[in-house]
Amino acid sequence: MTLRFRLTTALVLGITALCVMPANALLHAQTAPLTALRFRALVDAAGTSTPDAVVIIQADTIVRVGRGSAAIPAGARVIDLRPFTAIPGMIDVHTHMTYYRDKASPTTAGPRSKDSVVMAAAWNARRTLETGVTTVRDLGASNYADIAMRDSINKGAMIGPRMFVSGYGLSKITTAPRAGTPSGAPRGRVMDTTEIKEAIQAQVDAGADWIKMYGSTGSFQNVTGVQTFTDTEMRVAVETAHRLGKPIAIHSYGDSGGRAAMRAGAESVEHPGMLDDATIAEFKKRGTVYVPTVDHNRFYAENATLLGYTPAQVAELDSFRVLNLETVRRAHRAGVKLAMGSDAVYWMFGENTRELGFMVKAGMTPAQALGTATTNAAALLRLPNKLGKIAPGYFADIVAVDGDPLRDINVIINRVKWVMKDGRVVVDKR
Repeated sequence: MTLRFRLTTALVLGITALCVMPANALLHAQTAPLTALRFRALVDAAGTSTPDAVVIIQADTIVRVGRGSAAIPAGARVIDLRPFTAIPGMIDVHTHMTYYRDKASPTTAGPRSKDSVVMAAAWNARRTLETGVTTVRDLGASNYADIAMRDSINKGAMIGPRMFVSGYGLSKITTAPRAGTPSGAPRGRVMDTTEIKEAIQAQVDAGADWIKMYGSTGSFQNVTGVQTFTDTEMRVAVETAHRLGKPIAIHSYGDSGGRAAMRAGAESVEHPGMLDDATIAEFKKRGTVYVPTVDHNRFYAENATLLGYTPAQVAELDSFRVLNLETVRRAHRAGVKLAMGSDAVYWMFGENTRELGFMVKAGMTPAQALGTATTNAAALLRLPNKLGKIAPGYFADIVAVDGDPLRDINVIINRVKWVMKDGRVVVDKR
């Protein structure tokens, strides 16, 4: 057991004792005192900057936004953050929070049992908050550790971002289980449309918020994009998920799988590079959200030695990243909705928002890049009136950064100083 894992375990146990919500939490929220947050300015994805901004919160909700001392109610507690600029708490729509591995011993497999995985992943959760990401969509975990982690955070037993989770991702297998052994469908390993339906039902029954399907090859050092599920199978998956009231994200590194996922009706398509202009135009027409995850291949290439990747594999990662970035550039130019997803694993947590730098390289303004992590992402999560903005009625998810994020995206990436989630200060680096 590493020192980091022991410290993480102690942290979680300590948090459990301190942060469990009281039974009368709802009554407390209705009678909670007001808090006034003062900022040098407040900026948003529309490119608007409000100087001398004051944000009034009560419990976990923003109640109003104003300017100057006159906007502060009598008796309100004041937190003076005037050296800093406020942005909305950000959303990372593609993570793997339960993929824990210690950078000091990268070839050693992480913990196995659900409880130990959740406790180790507390480190990933903390590092994610430090980037200003207060909400994540987590796309694939074993043993329903993601569901356990989400529930622990919601109960206040762990400090971490708000999580929307998917349980086991659906992957295609071509060899049937041996006679007398159970189907792998409940754990996402499926052969045909019948097992697709069974697997999706199993994830919903376990408590998943989203369904995840692996529609092509490609992962970690592998950047191939061979379509694995047929167009028909993807349509069955989408229809089943929607019938059960769940949205679906489909992974595809390649163009054919990405096109099939979009045409099947997936809410978002993850990773695809090399999409042609006709497919990009169809993404725009259908309103499908493109989650490019350009930066995760940078992470793998930079950590190739630790991860055991060969120079040839690094060259493939670098080549795919160039193709992926060019697809982002053309998709943005065509008006496709993009959302920020880091695809963070292992020690990439804490680098979640580096994806925004690639959005700017692809031609976005810093405000538009911020939109991929706020308003666009909130709409994808079906919470456009609760997440992604600093406005009355929204969750009190607020980040203070040092500098002007409308001029320089690196202010968001590298200069987060203070983070509030649900009205509670979770990071303070002032």
